[in-house]
Amino acid sequence: MSAPGDTAWTDSEGFRGTMTAEEDTKWLQWVTQQFKTIAGKDGEINLQDFKKALQVKESFFAERFFVLFDSDGSGTITLQELQEALTLLIHGSPMDKLKFLFQVYDIDGSGSIDADELRTVLQSCLHESAISLPQEKLDQLALALFESADKDCSGTITFEELRDELLRFPEVMENLTISAAHWLTPPAPQRHQRRPRLLTSAYWHNHRSHTLCLAVFVGLHVLLFALAASAYRAFGASIMVAKGCGQCLNFDCSFIAVLMLRRCLTWLRATWLAQVLPLDHNIQFHQLMGYVVVGLSLVHTVAHVVNFALQAQSEASPFRFWELLLTMRPGIGWVHGLASPTGVALLLLLLLMFACSSSCVRRRGHFEVFYWTHLSYLPMWLLLTLHGPNFWKWLLVPGTLFFLEKTISLAASRMAALNIVEVNLLPSKVTHLLIKRPPLFHYRPGDYLYLNIPSIARYEWHPFTISSAPEQKDTICLHIRSQGQWTNRLFESFKKSDPQFCGSKRLSRKLEMKRSQRKSQVSEMCSENHQFCNIKCYIDGPYGTPTRRIFASEHAVLIGAGIGITPFASILQSILYRHQKRKHICPSCQHSWMDSGQDEDMKLHKVDFIWINRDQQSFEWFVSLLTKLEMDQAEETQEGRFLELHMYMTSALSKNDIKAIGLQMALDLLAKKEKKDSITGLQTRTQPGRPDWNKVFQKVAAEKKGKVQVFFCGSPALAKILKGHCEQFSFKFFQENF
Repeated sequence: MSAPGDTAWTDSEGFRGTMTAEEDTKWLQWVTQQFKTIAGKDGEINLQDFKKALQVKESFFAERFFVLFDSDGSGTITLQELQEALTLLIHGSPMDKLKFLFQVYDIDGSGSIDADELRTVLQSCLHESAISLPQEKLDQLALALFESADKDCSGTITFEELRDELLRFPEVMENLTISAAHWLTPPAPQRHQRRPRLLTSAYWHNHRSHTLCLAVFVGLHVLLFALAASAYRAFGASIMVAKGCGQCLNFDCSFIAVLMLRRCLTWLRATWLAQVLPLDHNIQFHQLMGYVVVGLSLVHTVAHVVNFALQAQSEASPFRFWELLLTMRPGIGWVHGLASPTGVALLLLLLLMFACSSSCVRRRGHFEVFYWTHLSYLPMWLLLTLHGPNFWKWLLVPGTLFFLEKTISLAASRMAALNIVEVNLLPSKVTHLLIKRPPLFHYRPGDYLYLNIPSIARYEWHPFTISSAPEQKDTICLHIRSQGQWTNRLFESFKKSDPQFCGSKRLSRKLEMKRSQRKSQVSEMCSENHQFCNIKCYIDGPYGTPTRRIFASEHAVLIGAGIGITPFASILQSILYRHQKRKHICPSCQHSWMDSGQDEDMKLHKVDFIWINRDQQSFEWFVSLLTKLEMDQAEETQEGRFLELHMYMTSALSKNDIKAIGLQMALDLLAKKEKKDSITGLQTRTQPGRPDWNKVFQKVAAEKKGKVQVFFCGSPALAKILKGHCEQFSFKFFQENF
């Protein structure tokens, strides 16, 4: 059985209207087996067992379903009663399902639905969808749906009136399902996202630079290995393998540092090389080279061990095996016979670094272990210089760049401590920091920085996306979700010192904080007016991300999941500032128009912003910014809008779920009446469940606003799904890594 709340993520097609005879037989067998598992020795299910099996948040629907399934009114459900009810609901006509829905809403069984019954149902729907609304809003929803359905103004809704009202929502009628039967339906086989075949046009579209660089990387290794091995072909196979691997390691151990030169990579993003090199995959290439280094090192070591074993067995050799492997006596190497001891030390250091770089160490509260062991690259470079006679030549250029960048970063970050002038603790354990902006800190929308707060951890630096726009001159905004040891310590430390969480004036302080949040998201901040704290911090950056390409796109689709909105918050605010700059208003007649000229670095014709959140509270992070964006486009037609918003709440049950049909209809009706959504307050209606990506991308492709580029920030699992869809539609896909 699925966990509570998982319904929002189930396939919307849930139950099919028709089944083959063979499928029907298998389904009935499965139902019988499940019933026997849940039912007691008497072969019946009581109300408590039924509630437990359904795993619903609100007992109202479980009780209503139970009463309707219990056809003889005995207080228990038999297998026959359950099979008859489910067969009717799954195989029945839409009219049969509508009658069942009407009976659920008709609580007193009078044959009609009054306003209070409808309100009770909608209240239960809200609980099932994890939506919290004031009682006044609930009354408005109930009245909106009731007045729309009660055509004859009789004060009650008949079955015919409910049917006519539902016919106004064809998507509900088309896919009407009964969620009460989900637990008695065999789990559907998982449909894996079909990936394009390698080297097809769809695959090549998003992997061109990645594939070419990988081919060059493999080709270079083959060439280096072949040249080094051929030079030692007279010394035997083991020496040839060892020298070939050693030459490849000379390149890998020096170039692996280049992939982490963030300032150099940020500079390259502004050049034509960004179109050729896979700069967005530098971390993946760094990890790949790490695996290659470990593999080559093991082969290199085994080859030398075999060679030492053969030498030790030779009568001409004066040294034993352990002396060749561990001591300086044989004189192997270019610096006083240090090749063997340094080789052993290098292998041990490498294996330690490799083990401590695993995700289970980095992401499970042991970041310090990863950080400090990764600093062993410094002694490794020293040992490599002593170990191999040619390594220093390979390291000369990359090493110089690396130490130059590190020196600049250290000097810039420690030049002067900055003040965190304001802290807001937001829903879902999100910490909103407002930091005084340094005078020469120039960044672009979507960039990120490294943050160090000595009072939290003196030596830890963590990357966070800048959520404020570059046009905001005085401060830098960061939104940090508590997902690890450091971020949790950050949230808890401010929570303990935050006066809004204690004291008699708690609500007043909370209201003041909320007002300041709204201002900080849509206007330039003045630190003197918001001096909530004065904690010291250091920043290193800014550094570029794939989102820098957005303004050079023609049609950009921005997809943020949860806190993944942060890079897009900066971009949307920048769009807002640029939009206001291009907008002109006549002082006489107040007529407004847009300047036809565009920024030289902005080619955007259309932006679709899609924000997916689990719960209602998560929308509070940036709802004021989105409201301002909507207000700026209020005078434009739906077709002519530059920015289009799409909001999804995955915990809310979809329109074709019997536990949410009435609620979603009421929300639609009230949104049309009030011109705003009841959940977020935006003009854009919040859609329940997750997006149907196929329909979303079909609509984007049909608009023909130019070449489409999709930018995503969120979970890797969703990134794979989106990437597959983008390859099918030949859209460019860019992912921001957390």
